[in-house]
Amino acid sequence: MSNKEVHIDFNFMMKEHIGDDSGISPEDIDSLQDEANRIHRELREKREKKEVAFFDLPYEDTSAIKHTAEDIAGKYDNFLLLGIGGSALGPISIHNALHTSFYNRLDSERNSRPKMYFLDNVDPDETASFLKAIDMEKTAVAVITKSGSTAETIAGFLIFLDAIKKSCGSIDPSQIIAITDPVSGILRNIAENEGYRSIEIAPGVGGRFSVLTAVGLLSAAISGIDIDELMAGAASMDKRCSNPDIWTNPAYMKAVMEFLFNTRQGRNISVMMAYSEALGSMIEWFVQLWAESLGKKFRLDGATVFTGQTPVKAVGATDQHSQIQLYMEGPHDKTITFLRVGEFNNEVRIPNAFSEIGGISYLGGHTMNELINAEQKATEVALAKAGRPNCRIDIPFINPFTIGQLFYMFEVQTAFSGGLYRINPFDQPGVEEGKRLTFGMMGRKGFEEKKKEIESIKINSRYVI
Repeated sequence: MSNKEVHIDFNFMMKEHIGDDSGISPEDIDSLQDEANRIHRELREKREKKEVAFFDLPYEDTSAIKHTAEDIAGKYDNFLLLGIGGSALGPISIHNALHTSFYNRLDSERNSRPKMYFLDNVDPDETASFLKAIDMEKTAVAVITKSGSTAETIAGFLIFLDAIKKSCGSIDPSQIIAITDPVSGILRNIAENEGYRSIEIAPGVGGRFSVLTAVGLLSAAISGIDIDELMAGAASMDKRCSNPDIWTNPAYMKAVMEFLFNTRQGRNISVMMAYSEALGSMIEWFVQLWAESLGKKFRLDGATVFTGQTPVKAVGATDQHSQIQLYMEGPHDKTITFLRVGEFNNEVRIPNAFSEIGGISYLGGHTMNELINAEQKATEVALAKAGRPNCRIDIPFINPFTIGQLFYMFEVQTAFSGGLYRINPFDQPGVEEGKRLTFGMMGRKGFEEKKKEIESIKINSRYVI
C-alpha cells in the first residue's frame, strides 16, 4: 500500500469480528459480483458518452481557473462565495480541510491572499452582519448557480451587487465572477450583458458532483491551495476504481457494504465520524451527496421503493460524549464510518503536571495526536464488541492529494450505489416541489397557482399552542 493513498479497513463489518447476526460474510459480498460487473459496464458506457461527466473531471485543464484566481488574489482583500447545496458545501469542505479555522486571522497562513468568506443561506441576520463587517469595495464576489435561477443564491447576488454599488458608486465588472452553465440560464445572460467574469460548470455535472470543477477549485486556488494536486489525487483514485472486482475497488466495496447492511439488516442510517475538525465540513458535503443521490421514491422501472440511508455527521472525540451512547446501545439500524488521520500537520505535547494525581498524570508526556487516535481506535473496538458494524477510512495525512482521493471515491461510491438500488442517483425530484412553492410565495411569474395552493390550506387553531 502506498503511504500517499487513502485506504478503508472493513474488518469490523465482517461476521468473523462482530458476529453472525451483525456482520457480513465474504460470500455475501461475492454474491454481488455479477451485479457489480453489470453496473461497472453501464457506468463505463455512460462515461464514454459523457453522460456522467464527473468521472473525467480530474483530467480537465485548470489553467483558466488558476489564471483567474491569481488575478483576484492580487487585487482584492476579501473573497466572498455565494452558493447553496453543492455550490457551497464543496468549496467550504476544501477550504476547511486544507486551511486552519483561523485562516482569516493568521497573516502568516494567508501569505497576502484574500480573506475567504462563504455565505450559503438566506439568513437575514448573518447577511446584515457580514455587510457591516466587510468593505465591499475590496471584495470580489463569486456567485455559483448552474441554472442561474436558484432563489437563495440569486437573492444574495442582488443584495451584494447593491452593496457594491452603494459603496463604490459603480461596479467593476471584474469584481464579479459568475460560475454557471456554459450556454444558457439567467446568470449566464446577466454575466454576458454586464461584462462580468464567468467560468463554466462542465455540462453533465450536477451540483453535488461539482466539487472538482470551478465550483470548488476557484476559491481553493484563490486561497493558495494546489488544485493540481487535488486533481492528481482524484485521478489516482480513478485508477483504483477502474477495476470491477469488488475486493480491489474501494468505492465499490464501500457501496456494497452499505447496500448489504441497508437491504439485508435494515441499517438505514449511515454515520460518518471524523476524528479531525478539518474533515467535519467534508462530511457535510457527503451528507448532501448521499442523501440527495440515493433518497428516491421510484426505481428506474417505475416501482415504488423509498430507497436511501439517512447520513449523519459526527466529529470525534466530541461526539463520543453526545452520540456514541446511542450507537452502542440503541437500535441496530446504523453503520458507522470513521475518518482517521495518520499524521496531523502539527504535534501538540501534553505537559507533565500533577504527578501525584493518577487520574491526570498518565497523560503527561503524550501528545494530543496520540490521544485523538487512541480515542478513535477505542471507539471502533468498543462498537465492534457490541456487534455494531463500523469501518475506518485511513487518511495518511491531510493534503490536497488525499482530499482529492476522498472526493472522487465518495462520488464513485454514490454513482455505483445508484446501480445497486436501481435508481437514478443524478436527479433530485423530491426537491423540486418545495422550490415551486417558494417561487409562488415570492411572486415569480408562472407560479401563481402554487401561491394559491399554499393560501388555500386551512389551519386549525386547535393545533397551534
